[in-house]
Amino acid sequence: MSAVKINYLKILFSTFLLLIFFSCSKESTDKTSDSKKEEITFIGSSNVGGQLGYYRIIKVTKDSIHFESGQTVNNKHKEWHSAIKPETWKKLVSSFKIKNLDHIESSPSIQAIDGIDESFQIKTTKKSHVYVNSHNDIHYNQFSRFKQELLKIIPQEYQ
Repeated sequence: MSAVKINYLKILFSTFLLLIFFSCSKESTDKTSDSKKEEITFIGSSNVGGQLGYYRIIKVTKDSIHFESGQTVNNKHKEWHSAIKPETWKKLVSSFKIKNLDHIESSPSIQAIDGIDESFQIKTTKKSHVYVNSHNDIHYNQFSRFKQELLKIIPQEYQ
């Protein structure tokens, strides 16, 4: 065989080995990312509606909390921001059972009849969940516990 054919076979074989190597390493990284435990990364809560245009919005992440409330009819608006400790985040997140999040059901909006809609948004490392007026759901106690923990964090003048 000539030297050109041998070099050609060496290059072809090396390329083939590289392809196998990269496909194997990609597969193993996918397995490690799938085995990572699903965690809550964001919790949002809002109450919006009523004749006066009432709103109350709370956004919580691992390291901070943002609160705003007001009424649009008289242009009242309050805001509050704060950093939170990891222990506080753990207490807030412990209110929820991730396995139940897919089973919680929303109810119809009541804003059209001058009611106030309560909504929750929960983002995990894998999914995002949005619930509106889930008061009648069997798993609503998770939201109640979360709201009780929030009352301990938010200053009295903003509640």
